[in-house]
Amino acid sequence: MPPVSARLPVFPWDRLEPYKATAAAHPDGLVDLSVGTPVDPVPELIRTALADAADSPGYPTVWGTAALRDALTGWVERRLGATGADHTQVLPVVGSKELVASLPTQLGLGPGDRVAFPRLAYPTYEVGARLAGAEPVPYDEPTELDPAGLKLLWLNSPSNPTGRVLDKDELRAAVAWAREHGVLLVSDECYLELGWDADPVSVLHPEVSGGSFEGLVAVHSLSKRSNLAGYRAAFLAGDAAVLGELLQLRKHGGMMVPAPVQAATIAALGDDAHVAEQRERYARRRAALREALEGCGFRIEHSEASLYLWATRDEPCWDTVGALAELGILVAPGDFYGAAGERNVRVAFTATDERVAAAVRRLGGGLPRR
Repeated sequence: MPPVSARLPVFPWDRLEPYKATAAAHPDGLVDLSVGTPVDPVPELIRTALADAADSPGYPTVWGTAALRDALTGWVERRLGATGADHTQVLPVVGSKELVASLPTQLGLGPGDRVAFPRLAYPTYEVGARLAGAEPVPYDEPTELDPAGLKLLWLNSPSNPTGRVLDKDELRAAVAWAREHGVLLVSDECYLELGWDADPVSVLHPEVSGGSFEGLVAVHSLSKRSNLAGYRAAFLAGDAAVLGELLQLRKHGGMMVPAPVQAATIAALGDDAHVAEQRERYARRRAALREALEGCGFRIEHSEASLYLWATRDEPCWDTVGALAELGILVAPGDFYGAAGERNVRVAFTATDERVAAAVRRLGGGLPRR
Protein backbone atom coordinates (compact mmCIF):
# COMPACT_ATOMS: atom_id res chain seq x y z
CA MET A 1 0.00 0.00 0.00
CA PRO A 2 1.58 3.35 -1.02
CA PRO A 3 1.94 5.84 1.84
CA VAL A 4 -0.73 8.53 2.01
CA SER A 5 2.02 11.13 2.42
CA ALA A 6 3.08 10.35 -1.15
CA ARG A 7 0.01 12.32 -2.30
CA LEU A 8 1.32 15.47 -0.63
CA PRO A 9 3.94 18.06 -1.55
CA VAL A 10 7.11 18.41 0.52
CA PHE A 11 6.29 20.13 3.82
CA PRO A 12 7.24 23.68 2.83
CA TRP A 13 8.57 24.89 6.17
CA ASP A 14 11.39 22.31 6.07
CA ARG A 15 12.89 24.29 3.18
CA LEU A 16 13.24 27.35 5.42
CA GLU A 17 15.52 25.67 8.00
CA PRO A 18 18.89 26.75 6.47
CA TYR A 19 17.71 30.38 6.38
CA LYS A 20 16.52 30.10 9.96
CA ALA A 21 19.99 28.92 10.97
CA THR A 22 21.55 31.94 9.24
CA ALA A 23 19.13 34.34 10.91
CA ALA A 24 19.62 32.73 14.34
CA ALA A 25 23.36 33.37 14.08
CA HIS A 26 22.85 37.14 14.13
CA PRO A 27 24.66 38.71 17.13
CA ASP A 28 21.41 40.23 18.39
CA GLY A 29 19.44 37.02 17.86
CA LEU A 30 16.68 35.81 15.60
CA VAL A 31 13.61 37.89 14.75
CA ASP A 32 11.12 35.30 13.54
CA LEU A 33 8.45 36.89 11.38
CA SER A 34 7.72 33.74 9.42
CA VAL A 35 5.05 31.58 11.03
CA GLY A 36 2.67 34.14 12.53
CA THR A 37 2.17 32.39 15.85
CA PRO A 38 0.78 34.48 18.73
CA VAL A 39 3.35 35.50 21.36
CA ASP A 40 1.32 37.68 23.71
CA PRO A 41 -0.28 36.37 26.92
CA VAL A 42 -3.56 34.51 26.93
CA PRO A 43 -6.05 36.94 28.55
CA GLU A 44 -6.57 36.26 32.24
CA LEU A 45 -10.33 35.72 32.03
CA ILE A 46 -9.75 32.94 29.49
CA ARG A 47 -7.04 31.26 31.60
CA THR A 48 -9.33 31.46 34.61
CA ALA A 49 -12.17 29.80 32.71
CA LEU A 50 -9.83 27.04 31.54
CA ALA A 51 -8.50 26.44 35.06
CA ASP A 52 -11.97 26.47 36.61
CA ALA A 53 -13.01 23.71 34.18
CA ALA A 54 -9.86 21.64 34.73
CA ASP A 55 -11.71 19.07 36.87
CA SER A 56 -13.51 17.55 33.85
CA PRO A 57 -13.09 13.77 34.16
CA GLY A 58 -15.88 12.80 31.78
CA TYR A 59 -15.92 12.78 28.00
CA PRO A 60 -16.99 16.05 26.39
CA THR A 61 -19.57 15.96 23.62
CA VAL A 62 -18.64 16.57 20.01
CA TRP A 63 -21.39 19.19 19.65
CA GLY A 64 -20.22 20.97 22.80
CA THR A 65 -22.24 22.10 25.79
CA ALA A 66 -25.43 24.08 25.37
CA ALA A 67 -23.58 27.02 26.92
CA LEU A 68 -20.89 26.78 24.24
CA ARG A 69 -23.45 26.66 21.47
CA ASP A 70 -25.16 29.70 22.99
CA ALA A 71 -21.82 31.50 22.94
CA LEU A 72 -21.19 30.53 19.32
CA THR A 73 -24.61 31.57 18.05
CA GLY A 74 -24.47 34.77 20.10
CA TRP A 75 -21.11 35.72 18.60
CA VAL A 76 -22.26 34.86 15.08
CA GLU A 77 -25.21 37.23 15.50
CA ARG A 78 -23.31 40.00 17.28
CA ARG A 79 -20.11 39.99 15.27
CA LEU A 80 -21.12 38.61 11.86
CA GLY A 81 -24.57 40.20 11.77
CA ALA A 82 -26.09 36.83 10.89
CA THR A 83 -29.38 36.98 12.79
CA GLY A 84 -31.43 33.96 13.74
CA ALA A 85 -28.57 31.47 14.10
CA ASP A 86 -29.49 28.42 16.19
CA HIS A 87 -27.62 25.47 17.68
CA THR A 88 -27.96 23.38 14.51
CA GLN A 89 -25.95 26.00 12.64
CA VAL A 90 -22.75 25.92 14.74
CA LEU A 91 -20.17 23.22 15.42
CA PRO A 92 -16.95 23.41 17.50
CA VAL A 93 -13.84 21.89 15.94
CA VAL A 94 -10.35 21.02 17.15
CA GLY A 95 -8.51 23.91 15.52
CA SER A 96 -9.24 25.28 12.07
CA LYS A 97 -6.22 23.66 10.37
CA GLU A 98 -7.48 20.19 11.29
CA LEU A 99 -10.81 21.11 9.78
CA VAL A 100 -9.35 22.52 6.57
CA ALA A 101 -7.13 19.48 6.06
CA SER A 102 -9.86 16.93 6.74
CA LEU A 103 -13.02 18.61 5.43
CA PRO A 104 -12.97 17.08 1.91
CA THR A 105 -12.58 13.62 3.45
CA GLN A 106 -15.33 14.30 6.00
CA LEU A 107 -17.61 15.40 3.16
CA GLY A 108 -16.98 12.09 1.40
CA LEU A 109 -15.09 13.56 -1.54
CA GLY A 110 -12.64 11.46 -3.49
CA PRO A 111 -11.37 10.64 -6.99
CA GLY A 112 -13.40 12.40 -9.66
CA ASP A 113 -14.34 15.27 -7.33
CA ARG A 114 -12.74 18.72 -7.51
CA VAL A 115 -11.87 21.19 -4.73
CA ALA A 116 -11.19 24.83 -5.63
CA PHE A 117 -9.19 27.40 -3.68
CA PRO A 118 -7.46 30.74 -4.42
CA ARG A 119 -4.32 30.55 -6.54
CA LEU A 120 -2.44 32.35 -3.74
CA ALA A 121 -3.55 30.49 -0.65
CA TYR A 122 -2.92 28.73 2.62
CA PRO A 123 -1.41 25.41 1.41
CA THR A 124 -3.69 23.26 3.58
CA TYR A 125 -6.60 23.72 1.15
CA GLU A 126 -4.62 21.76 -1.44
CA VAL A 127 -3.45 19.27 1.18
CA GLY A 128 -7.06 18.55 2.16
CA ALA A 129 -8.02 17.85 -1.44
CA ARG A 130 -5.05 15.55 -1.97
CA LEU A 131 -5.65 13.64 1.28
CA ALA A 132 -9.15 12.86 0.03
CA GLY A 133 -7.88 11.85 -3.41
CA ALA A 134 -9.80 14.74 -4.99
CA GLU A 135 -8.42 17.09 -7.64
CA PRO A 136 -7.10 20.42 -6.32
CA VAL A 137 -8.09 23.37 -8.53
CA PRO A 138 -6.49 26.79 -7.93
CA TYR A 139 -8.46 29.76 -9.26
CA ASP A 140 -8.06 33.48 -9.92
CA GLU A 141 -11.79 34.29 -9.85
CA PRO A 142 -14.25 31.77 -8.41
CA THR A 143 -17.06 32.67 -10.79
CA GLU A 144 -14.85 31.74 -13.76
CA LEU A 145 -14.39 28.14 -12.59
CA ASP A 146 -15.68 25.17 -14.56
CA PRO A 147 -18.38 23.78 -12.26
CA ALA A 148 -18.13 20.23 -13.65
CA GLY A 149 -17.25 17.88 -10.80
CA LEU A 150 -16.65 20.79 -8.43
CA LYS A 151 -17.91 19.90 -4.97
CA LEU A 152 -16.16 22.33 -2.64
CA LEU A 153 -15.25 25.99 -3.18
CA TRP A 154 -12.96 27.65 -0.64
CA LEU A 155 -12.99 31.40 -0.12
CA ASN A 156 -10.43 33.06 2.16
CA SER A 157 -11.12 36.64 3.21
CA PRO A 158 -9.09 38.17 4.75
CA SER A 159 -6.52 36.20 2.81
CA ASN A 160 -3.55 34.32 4.13
CA PRO A 161 -0.97 35.20 2.83
CA THR A 162 -1.90 38.44 1.04
CA GLY A 163 -4.26 40.12 3.51
CA ARG A 164 -6.66 40.85 0.65
CA VAL A 165 -10.30 41.41 1.65
CA LEU A 166 -13.22 40.49 -0.61
CA ASP A 167 -15.91 43.15 -0.60
CA LYS A 168 -19.65 42.45 -0.36
CA ASP A 169 -20.13 42.50 -4.13
CA GLU A 170 -17.38 39.91 -4.64
CA LEU A 171 -18.75 37.72 -1.87
CA ARG A 172 -22.32 38.00 -3.18
CA ALA A 173 -21.18 36.99 -6.66
CA ALA A 174 -19.36 33.93 -5.31
CA VAL A 175 -22.37 32.90 -3.23
CA ALA A 176 -24.76 33.27 -6.16
CA TRP A 177 -22.44 31.29 -8.45
CA ALA A 178 -21.96 28.46 -5.94
CA ARG A 179 -25.69 28.17 -5.30
CA GLU A 180 -26.48 28.22 -9.02
CA HIS A 181 -24.12 25.30 -9.60
CA GLY A 182 -24.83 23.35 -6.42
CA VAL A 183 -21.32 23.78 -5.03
CA LEU A 184 -20.72 23.96 -1.27
CA LEU A 185 -19.01 27.27 -0.47
CA VAL A 186 -16.78 27.28 2.62
CA SER A 187 -15.35 30.63 3.68
CA ASP A 188 -12.21 30.68 5.83
CA GLU A 189 -12.67 33.84 7.90
CA CYS A 190 -10.12 33.29 10.65
CA TYR A 191 -8.71 36.83 10.32
CA LEU A 192 -12.07 38.59 10.10
CA GLU A 193 -11.56 40.61 13.29
CA LEU A 194 -8.18 41.88 12.09
CA GLY A 195 -9.08 44.41 9.43
CA TRP A 196 -6.83 47.48 9.08
CA ASP A 197 -7.53 49.29 5.83
CA ALA A 198 -10.82 47.46 5.21
CA ASP A 199 -13.71 46.11 7.25
CA PRO A 200 -13.98 42.39 6.45
CA VAL A 201 -17.48 40.96 6.05
CA SER A 202 -18.58 37.37 6.62
CA VAL A 203 -20.14 35.28 3.90
CA LEU A 204 -22.97 34.76 6.42
CA HIS A 205 -23.81 38.46 6.61
CA PRO A 206 -27.39 38.87 5.33
CA GLU A 207 -26.30 41.38 2.68
CA VAL A 208 -24.10 38.61 1.27
CA SER A 209 -26.06 35.45 2.07
CA GLY A 210 -29.52 36.87 1.41
CA GLY A 211 -30.47 35.92 4.95
CA SER A 212 -30.04 32.18 4.35
CA PHE A 213 -27.17 29.87 5.32
CA GLU A 214 -28.06 27.42 2.55
CA GLY A 215 -24.93 26.06 0.87
CA LEU A 216 -22.62 28.17 3.06
CA VAL A 217 -20.20 27.38 5.88
CA ALA A 218 -17.89 29.88 7.61
CA VAL A 219 -14.74 28.79 9.46
CA HIS A 220 -13.63 30.80 12.51
CA SER A 221 -10.74 30.49 14.94
CA LEU A 222 -9.79 31.95 18.30
CA SER A 223 -6.07 31.49 17.65
CA LYS A 224 -5.40 34.98 16.35
CA ARG A 225 -8.06 37.20 17.93
CA SER A 226 -7.61 35.74 21.45
CA ASN A 227 -4.03 34.34 21.40
CA LEU A 228 -5.38 30.80 21.68
CA ALA A 229 -3.35 28.96 19.04
CA GLY A 230 -2.20 26.57 21.77
CA TYR A 231 -5.79 25.78 22.77
CA ARG A 232 -6.90 24.58 19.29
CA ALA A 233 -10.24 26.39 19.60
CA ALA A 234 -12.25 26.94 16.43
CA PHE A 235 -15.76 26.48 15.09
CA LEU A 236 -17.99 26.34 12.03
CA ALA A 237 -21.19 28.25 11.38
CA GLY A 238 -23.58 27.85 8.49
CA ASP A 239 -25.82 25.37 6.70
CA ALA A 240 -27.51 23.12 9.29
CA ALA A 241 -27.68 20.16 6.89
CA VAL A 242 -23.94 20.26 6.23
CA LEU A 243 -23.02 20.76 9.88
CA GLY A 244 -25.45 18.05 10.96
CA GLU A 245 -23.75 15.55 8.68
CA LEU A 246 -20.31 16.61 9.95
CA LEU A 247 -21.57 16.26 13.52
CA GLN A 248 -22.64 12.67 12.94
CA LEU A 249 -19.33 11.79 11.34
CA ARG A 250 -17.31 13.51 14.04
CA LYS A 251 -19.25 11.67 16.74
CA HIS A 252 -18.09 8.38 15.27
CA GLY A 253 -14.53 9.68 15.08
CA GLY A 254 -14.50 11.10 18.61
CA MET A 255 -13.47 14.54 17.34
CA MET A 256 -14.14 16.35 20.61
CA VAL A 257 -12.99 19.77 21.78
CA PRO A 258 -11.71 19.25 25.36
CA ALA A 259 -14.14 20.43 28.06
CA PRO A 260 -11.75 23.03 29.53
CA VAL A 261 -11.20 24.48 26.04
CA GLN A 262 -14.96 24.69 25.55
CA ALA A 263 -15.19 26.71 28.78
CA ALA A 264 -12.33 28.95 27.64
CA THR A 265 -14.06 29.51 24.30
CA ILE A 266 -17.22 30.69 26.04
CA ALA A 267 -15.19 33.22 28.03
CA ALA A 268 -13.26 34.39 24.96
CA LEU A 269 -16.30 34.92 22.76
CA GLY A 270 -18.13 36.76 25.53
CA ASP A 271 -15.46 39.46 25.92
CA ASP A 272 -14.55 42.02 23.28
CA ALA A 273 -12.16 44.09 25.41
CA HIS A 274 -9.22 41.70 25.09
CA VAL A 275 -9.71 41.56 21.31
CA ALA A 276 -9.48 45.35 21.10
CA GLU A 277 -6.37 45.35 23.28
CA GLN A 278 -4.68 42.75 21.08
CA ARG A 279 -5.64 44.65 17.93
CA GLU A 280 -3.88 47.72 19.32
CA ARG A 281 -0.69 45.71 19.84
CA TYR A 282 -0.80 44.37 16.31
CA ALA A 283 -1.60 47.78 14.84
CA ARG A 284 1.54 49.28 16.41
CA ARG A 285 3.74 46.44 15.19
CA ARG A 286 2.22 46.53 11.73
CA ALA A 287 2.80 50.27 11.35
CA ALA A 288 6.41 50.04 12.53
CA LEU A 289 7.30 47.13 10.23
CA ARG A 290 5.51 48.59 7.23
CA GLU A 291 7.38 51.89 7.53
CA ALA A 292 10.71 50.09 7.95
CA LEU A 293 10.12 47.77 4.99
CA GLU A 294 9.03 50.58 2.70
CA GLY A 295 12.01 52.62 3.86
CA CYS A 296 14.43 50.03 2.52
CA GLY A 297 12.79 49.50 -0.83
CA PHE A 298 9.91 47.08 -0.31
CA ARG A 299 6.48 47.54 -1.84
CA ILE A 300 3.55 46.36 0.26
CA GLU A 301 0.71 44.79 -1.73
CA HIS A 302 -2.84 44.17 -0.45
CA SER A 303 -2.32 43.65 3.32
CA GLU A 304 -5.48 45.52 4.24
CA ALA A 305 -6.24 42.88 6.90
CA SER A 306 -4.82 39.80 8.69
CA LEU A 307 -1.51 39.49 10.59
CA TYR A 308 0.86 39.79 7.64
CA LEU A 309 2.44 42.23 5.24
CA TRP A 310 2.66 40.91 1.67
CA ALA A 311 5.91 42.49 0.55
CA THR A 312 8.08 42.48 -2.57
CA ARG A 313 11.36 43.88 -3.87
CA ASP A 314 10.53 42.64 -7.40
CA GLU A 315 13.01 39.79 -7.11
CA PRO A 316 12.73 36.02 -6.54
CA CYS A 317 11.29 35.45 -3.07
CA TRP A 318 14.14 33.23 -1.92
CA ASP A 319 16.62 36.03 -2.68
CA THR A 320 14.61 38.28 -0.37
CA VAL A 321 14.45 35.56 2.29
CA GLY A 322 18.23 35.19 2.11
CA ALA A 323 18.91 38.91 2.33
CA LEU A 324 16.66 39.30 5.37
CA ALA A 325 18.16 36.21 7.01
CA GLU A 326 21.55 37.93 6.92
CA LEU A 327 19.95 40.65 9.06
CA GLY A 328 18.69 38.00 11.45
CA ILE A 329 15.10 38.36 10.21
CA LEU A 330 13.19 35.27 9.09
CA VAL A 331 10.16 35.64 6.78
CA ALA A 332 8.10 33.22 4.71
CA PRO A 333 8.77 32.95 0.96
CA GLY A 334 5.72 33.71 -1.13
CA ASP A 335 5.95 30.53 -3.17
CA PHE A 336 4.91 28.57 -0.07
CA TYR A 337 1.43 29.81 -1.01
CA GLY A 338 1.58 29.06 -4.72
CA ALA A 339 3.71 29.88 -7.73
CA ALA A 340 1.95 33.24 -8.05
CA GLY A 341 3.79 34.34 -4.89
CA GLU A 342 7.27 33.69 -6.25
CA ARG A 343 8.30 37.38 -6.02
CA ASN A 344 6.78 38.18 -2.63
CA VAL A 345 7.46 37.38 1.01
CA ARG A 346 4.99 37.18 3.87
CA VAL A 347 6.07 39.18 6.92
CA ALA A 348 4.18 38.40 10.14
CA PHE A 349 3.84 41.09 12.80
CA THR A 350 3.21 38.64 15.62
CA ALA A 351 6.63 38.97 17.27
CA THR A 352 7.04 40.79 20.58
CA ASP A 353 7.44 44.56 20.69
CA GLU A 354 11.13 44.08 21.51
CA ARG A 355 11.74 41.79 18.51
CA VAL A 356 9.77 44.04 16.16
CA ALA A 357 11.85 46.99 17.34
CA ALA A 358 15.00 44.96 16.65
CA ALA A 359 13.81 44.23 13.11
CA VAL A 360 13.04 47.90 12.53
CA ARG A 361 16.55 48.89 13.65
CA ARG A 362 18.17 46.33 11.35
CA LEU A 363 16.04 47.32 8.37
CA GLY A 364 17.03 50.93 8.98
CA GLY A 365 20.53 50.07 7.80
CA GLY A 366 19.24 48.68 4.52
CA LEU A 367 19.53 45.18 3.12
CA PRO A 368 22.93 43.67 2.31
CA ARG A 369 24.02 43.73 -1.31
CA ARG A 370 23.84 40.30 -2.92
